[in-house]
Amino acid sequence: MSQNLRLFSFLLIILFSNFSAQTKLTSKIDSLITVKNPRIFNGAVLITKNGKTQYSKAYGFQNVNTKARLKLNDQFEIMSNTKQITAVLLLKEAEQGRVDLQSSIKKYLPSLTQSWADSVTVHQLLNHTHGITDLEKPLLFKPGSDFKYGNLSNILLGKIIENVSHKTYTELANQLFQQLGMKDTFCYSKENRRNLVSGHMVKNNVFTPVQESFINNENIPADGIITTAKDLSIWNTHLHKGKILSSKLYQMMTTSSAMSQHDVFGKDKMGYGYNIRIVKDHDVQYFGHTGLGDGFASLNIYIPKSDVSIIILENQMNEDSSLYYYFETEIKNIILKSDLIKK
Repeated sequence: MSQNLRLFSFLLIILFSNFSAQTKLTSKIDSLITVKNPRIFNGAVLITKNGKTQYSKAYGFQNVNTKARLKLNDQFEIMSNTKQITAVLLLKEAEQGRVDLQSSIKKYLPSLTQSWADSVTVHQLLNHTHGITDLEKPLLFKPGSDFKYGNLSNILLGKIIENVSHKTYTELANQLFQQLGMKDTFCYSKENRRNLVSGHMVKNNVFTPVQESFINNENIPADGIITTAKDLSIWNTHLHKGKILSSKLYQMMTTSSAMSQHDVFGKDKMGYGYNIRIVKDHDVQYFGHTGLGDGFASLNIYIPKSDVSIIILENQMNEDSSLYYYFETEIKNIILKSDLIKK
């Protein structure tokens, strides 16, 4: 056999192997999202590797009443996955020298009159070790000594961003999205919903549309970003390949500075950075976060070693908390055990 023929045969084997692996992956996810028990999947799934799509599908409806079918470019509320974007906007202000992460929040929020405002740092807002549960109540614990996840810290981060930049959070976020080419991503507005689908509450597989969003101007930094699966993959590529933050601040963001447990990622506590989880699962190290509320659920995972993104957006929220992220967890496990990660 000539050298050229051997090379051609070798390339054919590789191409067939890759095609076979992708077909197997597609079949597994397709089979999963069509099951009706223990609940129904309704949303979009996008899996990418090295920037190339490995799996993409929208399954279900935009609104249970109209039965209009979901499309891959439909927009979803991503709820707490917003917080990662808020962390980046804050860190960009730190890059400009306008915020010192170790300074007290009182420095940037002078209107706070609570005694604890001098003891809580910006760093502690970013990793949820601040102890603030209510602006009118004492701290739950000494700042830096424990972890308590919540929206209030990101509402305060949003106010810091606005105070030091002299721009609104929405202006800065939308400007960043435009720079990154995230054309279908924006801050929630009742007046401009664009292609935002309806959220649904679900009980016993009966879908009820959410009539009124709880997102308002104040809590946008915690829950208010609207986006598509494709745009979130663009976000992952830019963030994790050093195209948004400096290497120093990116390392701070993605380095564990607290410990927290979440069922999607395992029963044990795992690392938590700046609004991002640092997880080791199935012997795979990755970054991830979830979002839930308003009749929506989301999962965004990035695996650095394999350059794989797992993005799942649903416009449903089950009333059974054990089923919140059923499909998200199952799809994540399929990918972590697949050849996408092994290669």
